Amino acid sequence: MNREATIISAAGSVVFAGERSKSPASSTIAVAMSGGVDSSAAAAILRQRGHAVIGLTMQLWNQRRLPELQADGDGPAPHRCCSLDDVYDARRVAQHLEFPFYVVNFEKQFEESVIRPFVNEYLEGRTPIPCSSCNSHVKFDELLRTARQIGADRLATGHYARIVHNADTNRWELWKARDASKDQSYFLFGLRQEQLARTDFPLGDLTKAEVREIARASQLPVAEKPESQEICFVPTGNYVRFISSYLTEQGRPLESDTGEIVSTDGEVLGRHSGLHQFTIGQRKGLGISVGRPLYVVSLDRERNRVVVGEDGELRGSQCEVRDVNWIPFKAPQESIRATVKIRHRHDPADANLIPAPNDSATVVFDVPQRAITAGQAAVFYSGEQVLGGGWIR
Repeated sequence: MNREATIISAAGSVVFAGERSKSPASSTIAVAMSGGVDSSAAAAILRQRGHAVIGLTMQLWNQRRLPELQADGDGPAPHRCCSLDDVYDARRVAQHLEFPFYVVNFEKQFEESVIRPFVNEYLEGRTPIPCSSCNSHVKFDELLRTARQIGADRLATGHYARIVHNADTNRWELWKARDASKDQSYFLFGLRQEQLARTDFPLGDLTKAEVREIARASQLPVAEKPESQEICFVPTGNYVRFISSYLTEQGRPLESDTGEIVSTDGEVLGRHSGLHQFTIGQRKGLGISVGRPLYVVSLDRERNRVVVGEDGELRGSQCEVRDVNWIPFKAPQESIRATVKIRHRHDPADANLIPAPNDSATVVFDVPQRAITAGQAAVFYSGEQVLGGGWIR
């Protein structure tokens, strides 16, 4: 079946609630296809289960914008997340498995809800996570609406995580993937009940090796395709250059914002040319030399200072978290125990969660944690279950 990709736009608003993947085999499921092996294998699994599948690939960013950032100066770098190659690969998989395929243009929504906040957060001295914002505001919001409009009951993705329904509480729950090395639940903490009710993660109980074998057995054209880890709209991984180029394109050229680099006791050690060039825990590229390892301990936006210190000074016992999304229950009225991740690769640490007004909470760790970073997510767990999460202030 040789269907060409069709461009459609998203509009309208739908509130979703419904059944899980154990619904009748005749149900129609839209699959968010990135062109990689994971989402392609998810589509193959759903086809094997007898579901009608519709492939949807999101057009999020014009890869030819900001050409000065391209790896070779002649166009978008190939074989990276959301590239034109990925759209082509997703279409090839849809042709191979014989289901309809559409490219959905979300460039406007993506720029408004992901890119602009990404730039502004860095300018304010915070370190954002664009993938989590994309999941909450684009993939499981805009794309879910589109899926419903074209007749799909639910949306499936290639994420490694699990969704279950708790009959006692009548709430949907998010759990870690069986394959701990591939678990992506950290990036999915923002999913709300109506989104979880309409979402499937077919890979949640599989290992990466098993997914590869499914792709090979299904003879998918992307079965051996390597993974892509880059931020999709930053071609070379240099976010500082991206911010500068993007602001220039927007008519807001980034002016020199020089300030002091100081030690934790206030000694001036050097100067910097913009807080957005630094992240908490950074050691290299500080532009100072004092004969011992120093790390960025904090970014003082009010005084435009980069504060550096030794490794021990990076550790903190608590953090404030905003815009908390609780998943298996509504916001608790009293302190609860949990393990908390403050980065994707962070080992969850034991802590007390103290709920506060306006969807916020205080996390108090049993043992001080290294490099608690404003703008990152703090995600709460009880064993394998995700209790919720929010953004570190």
